[in-house]
Amino acid sequence: MPREQWVKTQPQALVAACVVVLDDDGRVLLLRYGPGQPGAGSWWLPGGMVDHGEDPWTAARRETREETGIELGPLPTLIGVDHRVDVLGTGPVLDCFFHGGTLQDGTRTAVRLSAEHDRFGWFDPAELPGTRLTAPLAALVALRQAALDGAVVCLRESLPWQ
Repeated sequence: MPREQWVKTQPQALVAACVVVLDDDGRVLLLRYGPGQPGAGSWWLPGGMVDHGEDPWTAARRETREETGIELGPLPTLIGVDHRVDVLGTGPVLDCFFHGGTLQDGTRTAVRLSAEHDRFGWFDPAELPGTRLTAPLAALVALRQAALDGAVVCLRESLPWQ
């Protein structure tokens, strides 16, 4: 089979990019989805889908700027990947997670939310059991630790591989 035809038979996946931004106390910036949004009332990292022709780091920077007003530096630090088989009936999604750096006291309060979100906060994962998150707490714990350690974590269905 010619390669052009073979490629059309292969599974297709959406690509998303999210950012772990920390404060100087090691807390993670989370945003809460507002009313009318998919996942309304749940919390998660800044990020979203990669646009056509966009690379994951550019998407992560764009989404973070759009959702928080925070400008990330030019160099990416990949800290994780996640493969989810089916997200809300749309099929497979490959998530790329980046460390967006550490914000100091003066800048961490300067978050400007988009219309997509209604709240933001800085959280230590130990404070989050019982909080409605978009993905399992174990994913957030692993991603935060990867950001702190300069490591990379592999997730499957939003859970660390065992």
